[in-house]
Amino acid sequence: MPGFFFSHNMTELNGKEECQLAEGKIHKKKQKSFGADLKNYLKCMVPHIESGIKTSNTRNVMLSTEEVIQWSQSLEKLLASPSGQGVFREFLKSEFSEENIEFWLACEDYKKTKSDHLHGKAERIYEEFVQSDAIKQINIDYQMREATAKKAQDPTHTSFDEAQKTVYTLMERDSYPRFLKSKTYLNLLNQLQPNTSK
Repeated sequence: MPGFFFSHNMTELNGKEECQLAEGKIHKKKQKSFGADLKNYLKCMVPHIESGIKTSNTRNVMLSTEEVIQWSQSLEKLLASPSGQGVFREFLKSEFSEENIEFWLACEDYKKTKSDHLHGKAERIYEEFVQSDAIKQINIDYQMREATAKKAQDPTHTSFDEAQKTVYTLMERDSYPRFLKSKTYLNLLNQLQPNTSK
């Protein structure tokens, strides 16, 4: 079973041992304690959230109340924030739909790919997310799946645009409103605004 934390972040953090302890505890918890899990994740990802002390590790991201409030303005603003992407991905994992954000991010990366690497990346994205027996199959209709398959065979930088828009709209209409009402998001706001009435 995959851990709750992003393993690549764990190696960069001060207090690595605390994160590993928290990770070990998370495996034993049930899904109803997801808010507490997120708090532990954020304490490790951004150690200064609760303490207000900036650590010596300059790679840490300062997560502000203003940024978290901006996430509620649009899905676009949420996805423009690396921290927002991480928190939203963890929420989608709790709903067993993380393939949506993973596909969206893969498409964003694909658009920045040099032309001579397009074919390999297109094939990987198609196999992982689009084909009918894909491990992380996205929710698109048959016609779009077929059209995307044809575009992926002769790839351009726009081969996945239509499928990406569909997945974005699905997240925007379905998962994103639930995220804003979730304990995940509300607990994070409360954590950053300790004086907010609960």
